[in-house]
Amino acid sequence: MRLVTERLILREFTENDWPEVLAYQNDARYLRFYPWTERTPEDVQKFVRMFLEQQTAQPRIKFQLVVTLKSNNQLIGNCGIRMDSADARQADIGYELAPPYWGQGYATEAARAIVHFGFTELHLHRIWSWCMAENLASAHVLEKLGLRLEGRMRESEYFKGRYWDTLAFSILDNEWRAQENSESTDGTDRTNVKR
Repeated sequence: MRLVTERLILREFTENDWPEVLAYQNDARYLRFYPWTERTPEDVQKFVRMFLEQQTAQPRIKFQLVVTLKSNNQLIGNCGIRMDSADARQADIGYELAPPYWGQGYATEAARAIVHFGFTELHLHRIWSWCMAENLASAHVLEKLGLRLEGRMRESEYFKGRYWDTLAFSILDNEWRAQENSESTDGTDRTNVKR
């Protein structure tokens, strides 16, 4: 599977991707909102193997893709959508980027392609996601995608010696289609996704 946007190519993971994933997953800025304090080569190789196994599942219900820059094929993160079963009508999305690429709209662009795939190819009714309440950048990405805040779960995650609040977001297929229609009528083409 391959999705192409204006600046990005989202492609399947390969075994050789782990060193670049390790490089950004060991960045202290990345680690802030994860339970890990460091990532080892073995951790990341296992992480990548999980996505390789998902590629071979029949039927396939999890699609986690590497995010690369179209200009130079640089791996800058990953983004995906996951259903619980083949007949599920809802799925969750997730994304992570190397910190040097934060704040440039890449997470929104990649996640927009994944949401588009979920509604047009997987024919989902609902797409949801969550993030740490303190991760304002991630919450902002979800809002830019049109996901609505459903609620705040107080102290729902515990790691690094403390409890963290989380935020839950979702978008329904009819909301997404209305958003797409309004963007196309005002001349804005935000999807521009090719398979």
